[in-house]
Amino acid sequence: MNIVTRPPANPYLVLLAAIVLPGSGQVMNRQPVRGLIFLFFILLLGGYTLQTAAPDVSIVGKLAGGLFVYAMAIFDAYKTARVRHAVWAATRRTA
Repeated sequence: MNIVTRPPANPYLVLLAAIVLPGSGQVMNRQPVRGLIFLFFILLLGGYTLQTAAPDVSIVGKLAGGLFVYAMAIFDAYKTARVRHAVWAATRRTA
């Protein structure tokens, strides 16, 4: 019996989407709740560091918490897409 599975999204396309719009990489990886959680924490920590940073800190410093979570969301989306694509390619070769 041959089960046809839909191929996962291209990891580079997922990376591009994650860079352009936070959380969209997770949505492309079929993890929409995870994407919403990342988006929530980007806004939460970005807002927190914006409120607590000293007035003379640069905008990057004021948004450091949100930018950190944003970078982690990009990494997470790309890593998940790479693993899913590698597993899909390996199972396709053995079938």
